Amino acid sequence: MARRRGFFAELQHQAKVADQRAQVAAREHSKQVEAARKAAERASLAAARASEQDRKRLEREAAQAHAEARQAEADEMTAELNERLMVLDQLLSATLETDDFVDLESLRASAEHPPFPRTDLRFPIPPPAPIPDPPMPVKREPEPVTGMFGRKQKAAEALAAVEQQYATDYWQWKAATDELPARRSAQQAAHSAAERARQAALAEAVASYDAESAERERLVKEQNESLDQLIAGLAYGTVDAVQEYVGIVLANSVYPEWFPVSHEASFEPTTSELSLRVLIPGPEAVPALKAYRYTKASDEITPVSATQKDTKDRYARVVHSVALRSLHEVFEADRRGLISSISLELGTETISPATGQPTYVPFVAVAARREEFEALDLAAVVPAATLEHLGASVSKNPHGLVPALAGGVRRAR
Repeated sequence: MARRRGFFAELQHQAKVADQRAQVAAREHSKQVEAARKAAERASLAAARASEQDRKRLEREAAQAHAEARQAEADEMTAELNERLMVLDQLLSATLETDDFVDLESLRASAEHPPFPRTDLRFPIPPPAPIPDPPMPVKREPEPVTGMFGRKQKAAEALAAVEQQYATDYWQWKAATDELPARRSAQQAAHSAAERARQAALAEAVASYDAESAERERLVKEQNESLDQLIAGLAYGTVDAVQEYVGIVLANSVYPEWFPVSHEASFEPTTSELSLRVLIPGPEAVPALKAYRYTKASDEITPVSATQKDTKDRYARVVHSVALRSLHEVFEADRRGLISSISLELGTETISPATGQPTYVPFVAVAARREEFEALDLAAVVPAATLEHLGASVSKNPHGLVPALAGGVRRAR
């Protein structure tokens, strides 16, 4: 089982995987399939709304549009299949287009703090509008007396009503005026309490934000200190530093999510040899198809199988390509020349048909010296021939889970 990646290797790997997923998502939807599907829907709706004399014609057009949509779907499935096969066929050439060296300084982190979440607490609560003095009561003039009889009595009654209303208004005003100091004091107290609560909440929010920021700064500082130790250790060629750097390099080598490849490396400083174990998926990860075919009569999309030879040969090329790719990436990334040779073993984990238990099947065992490997032009080689040139022990049928012969590999000198 492959060893867990180191911290910096995992950072690199996740960044590469995220970029790969974004690229896949951008290609996921086919405009051709979508256009054909919409055309079929439009034709079907038109047929449903048509008059009787046009129905048959529109039904034929709808059926034709449906067939075209299904054909486009089959073509899209074939295109996706071909893309997968192309990715597998280009596993070696894909890495030759990039420099596998990793500048460790590019992994230096800086703390990124989010905006303060409670900016609303930074502003004082506006004071409430002052409670105004109640208006002084005003004595009204008596209503004019009308009629010819009882005018004096009516005038006296009107005056009494005015006096009574004025007295009522006055005592209401007096009561409201007497309550003003208490009301104003309560209003001020409520505002002061709200302001104190705001200041307390602000202090709590600032303390929490500062603590979180300090924790982010601490984590970044620890990460950068670890990076400094890694850089210093790599300068001296320490075992842990070399293994961590190799892990970062190989974490950068992102394979398709449907074809995961993992690595485990150990370094022997006395011989400057890196032992590298590579684990790849089994033969089932390679599609045994060459296309998808749409049959109009049955309205079915069916897979078209590839020949057994093509599938076996493709998986064998994958095995050989991943072995050479892993060697190339490590040697190219090691600009200091700390690693003089690599002893590589590549295989897969599967279920033994004999025991039903998990088992490991080695496909390639090869040892390569730096000078010998760097003399190769990987852009022009046949991977199987290159492994033979390096004296590798290689499975004669990895698709059939036939292991490489033990002890057949020439050791690097």
